Amino acid sequence: MTLPNVILSQSKLRILYTFSSGLSSPEASTAPLRPGYTALIINVYNIFTMAGQTPSYRKLGLSELSDKVQAAEEMLRSCRLCGHRCGVDRTAGEAGICDTADVPVVASYGPHVGEEAPLVGTGGSGTIFLGNCNLKCIFCQNADISQEGGGSPMPTARLSGIMLGLQEMGCHNLNLVSPTHQMPMILMALFEAASRGLGLPVVYNTGGYDSLEALKILDGVVDIYMPDMKFSSSTASGMLCGAKDYWDVNRKAVKEMHRQVGDLKLDRTGIALRGLLVRHLVLPGGMSGTDGVLRFISSEISKDTYLNIMDQYRPCHKAEGRPPLNRAITADEYKQALDLAAKYGLRRLA
Repeated sequence: MTLPNVILSQSKLRILYTFSSGLSSPEASTAPLRPGYTALIINVYNIFTMAGQTPSYRKLGLSELSDKVQAAEEMLRSCRLCGHRCGVDRTAGEAGICDTADVPVVASYGPHVGEEAPLVGTGGSGTIFLGNCNLKCIFCQNADISQEGGGSPMPTARLSGIMLGLQEMGCHNLNLVSPTHQMPMILMALFEAASRGLGLPVVYNTGGYDSLEALKILDGVVDIYMPDMKFSSSTASGMLCGAKDYWDVNRKAVKEMHRQVGDLKLDRTGIALRGLLVRHLVLPGGMSGTDGVLRFISSEISKDTYLNIMDQYRPCHKAEGRPPLNRAITADEYKQALDLAAKYGLRRLA
């Protein structure tokens, strides 16, 4: 078993080890921390610090969750999971823009400490990188996974086992990266995992091009929505990700997400429990339309939105030969984005 990156202090681990190992305090203070015990201690610590917090899908019950699985499966017959609304029958092996039929495709998984602090905590975020994507961003830093077939097909039983394994590793949440086009298969796996004891809150880590019909199926399932808000210009989105109506679809999707879960709420240790967390990547030359995105969040979502204005853009995939995307952003461009957040009263920044 691969252990998560542990952020618990050694002193706190020692205290928990004393209680869980049955050793006396002097013995526990000198005994080596066995790897198996370390993972167990983190799991117990997570349970106690999040006591009383039941993930939304467990409150639904298996019967209602099963109904949602069936509704999602039906959407695959004439696919309308995202703004493209391709209409292909994925249950017959057809694939639309996302290049995915009706079988889960997973690229990698494991505890991840590179996410926002409220997701990482002591045991990491239980991240599953799903293969393929419904967007075709020419600057995608994960293009090998999203656009070049870097994932592996697997049965839903295997995906549900991965979910349970991340829980056993002590992760705080189930972080589904690029889930939009695989939502029905994810729900099937989640149902199987929930019936076997899964109790992690779901983080829906999406590119933000989700259909309202799909999101309404997820109402009562997802605890934490983490959408991108990539562009506020149809010209930019059409040219850079193949979705000219991205801004229109994205605004409606984020409003629905916020309606379902509200502003991000944290537990007493700073771990995310439920709510909306928005990501916005600043692109060079103002191509992300940051002003429009932040103005929308402030006026139509909430000034208390937890917002990550990201500065890590670098030229990837097909961006190398496309000025101004062939350079990193400048310090001044990033400062302008932060100044806009302050202008619109958005101060809850990651």
